[in-house]
Amino acid sequence: MNASESQVAKLALEDGTVFTGLSFGAAGTTTGEVIFNTSMTGYQEILTDPSYCGQIITMTYPEIGNYGVNPEDVESKRPHLSGFVVRNVSEIASNFRANETLDEYLKKMGIVGISNIDTRALVRRTRSLGAMKGAISTETLDDEALVQIAKDSPGLVGRDLVKEVLPDQPLDWDGQLSDWWDLRRDEHSSDVEKVKVVAIDFGMKQNIARHLVDQGFSVRILPGTCTAEEVLACEPDGIFLSNGPGDPEALDYAVQMIQGILGKVPVFGICLGHQLLALACGAKTYKLKFGHRGANQPVQEVSTGKIEITSQNHGFCVDPDSLPDCLEVTHYNLNDNTIAGVKHKTMPAFSVQYHPEASAGPHDSQYLFRRFREMLQGDSVAQ
Repeated sequence: MNASESQVAKLALEDGTVFTGLSFGAAGTTTGEVIFNTSMTGYQEILTDPSYCGQIITMTYPEIGNYGVNPEDVESKRPHLSGFVVRNVSEIASNFRANETLDEYLKKMGIVGISNIDTRALVRRTRSLGAMKGAISTETLDDEALVQIAKDSPGLVGRDLVKEVLPDQPLDWDGQLSDWWDLRRDEHSSDVEKVKVVAIDFGMKQNIARHLVDQGFSVRILPGTCTAEEVLACEPDGIFLSNGPGDPEALDYAVQMIQGILGKVPVFGICLGHQLLALACGAKTYKLKFGHRGANQPVQEVSTGKIEITSQNHGFCVDPDSLPDCLEVTHYNLNDNTIAGVKHKTMPAFSVQYHPEASAGPHDSQYLFRRFREMLQGDSVAQ
């Protein structure tokens, strides 16, 4: 966008750094933790991932919005992020599937964005100093005042953001995977006898439910505030713990629920669900300096040595020094050697610190859904 079509906007960080650019999307003022995502594509899935609640996303790839927005690729009913930062936002949507531009979509959804800033400098500062609180505004353009707004905003540590993205009520999911994703799907999944899975929604992306259905599960979705009694009353064959936003150690009710189901029903968790499973088993979590967010995170499986490129979005991680004897590490992140997967040694429960549903991202980790299915059928145990 050029200056004649867009008003000035500013992004301020709590350390006093201020970037001046152009507004796109909605006008106004917004605050959140400023983080970055290294994905080259998939901005629509990123925007609608509930795990980004409370965060201002910076895209490291310089050209964003070039293929527009379409209703098929959303991962929830609406965006949950606080703001969006890009180097350049495309004025056109050059794709036959698009029905609106990124700018039009963000205006409609009330999401404040800023473009035409040096995103490389912003990301370098975030990597050096860590994720910081920030504010974007088209209204408050005084640097000192905007920095103070950033400083006064709430951070992520200790916040329960799950309750801001919960579904309204339980839901039986029957949506299928899109035909656009057909290249790597399991040819035999449609022949599998249906088994019942309860998916605990802490901020779940819709493509997770689609993958579970594709693997032969009937899927009942319950809000993340449900109790162990409510989960077990559904008589599930297995339980899935979803991704979600915020600090896992703030979710005492979720930890208690998981403790109430462990050993009674097989469990598979991802992202926040992975952290909560570890907490339920006695581990602790900690906040990463700037998190793992992108579709190119290398992970190695311990038992096989296999390396998979994964899609990740998290700012907290399981503390290896707190890992209880009942848990075994199954995967490591090769960028920083943090824990990327665990399994319980005596109970049917395992989890990973990434997004095997690959929306958006590579399909290397889709085998985990098959592994969950096999565990429920008694064909194998989680490795």
